[in-house]
Amino acid sequence: METNVLTITLLECSAQYGLSEADVREFVDLGLLDDAPGVPGAIHGETDHLARLARLHHDLGMSKEAIDIIVAMRRRLVALQEALAQQTARAAQLERFLRGSGPTLEADL
Repeated sequence: METNVLTITLLECSAQYGLSEADVREFVDLGLLDDAPGVPGAIHGETDHLARLARLHHDLGMSKEAIDIIVAMRRRLVALQEALAQQTARAAQLERFLRGSGPTLEADL
């Protein structure tokens, strides 16, 4: 999955995503967005994440605190999905070993 990261000024953010400067500053204060390093008056982050925040705030009318909770739950879900994928791969590797397609040791009878 490809991640698109952008650095965007607050003015561009307002025009493209409909978020006011005050909204963006509150998202930064809540830790939902990051200030762009070395670029005053700009933010840095994933395009999908920024669009998701704008949709939750404007289209669904959610408060910033509710959005904070939703983003935290999404981050946890993504982490759990990654852990599940890793454990599934480990289980498949073990099954291949136990079925004899991996290295085995001969037992003396």
